[in-house]
Parts: sequence; structure tokens; C-alpha cells
Amino acid sequence: MYKEMAFIAYYFHWSSNEVMDMPHRDRRRWCSEISTINKKLNNAPKNVFEGF
Repeated sequence: MYKEMAFIAYYFHWSSNEVMDMPHRDRRRWCSEISTINKKLNNAPKNVFEGF
């Protein structure tokens, strides 16, 4: 959970309370969306949250 929170907070600058109040499913979705954006921008071969 802390990795998800740090990841979202880093990219979106949301507070820990905002991120903590989200359901786990929503946090995972935001992590996936951020990873997709990064992948497109960096041509990265892999979603950083694959396999969790």
C-alpha cells in the first residue's frame, strides 16, 4: 500500500490523506494509469506494477 501511495503522491502531488482515503482498487487503477503514461513517454517496456 505504501508503494502505491508514494507512487501516486509523487506524480499527482496528492496528500497522503487523499490517497489513503481511496479504495485499494482505485489506487491500483491510478498506479496503472500513471505507469501507462510513463511507458508512452519513456518507451519503457514494462508497467512498474505488473506482477503485484
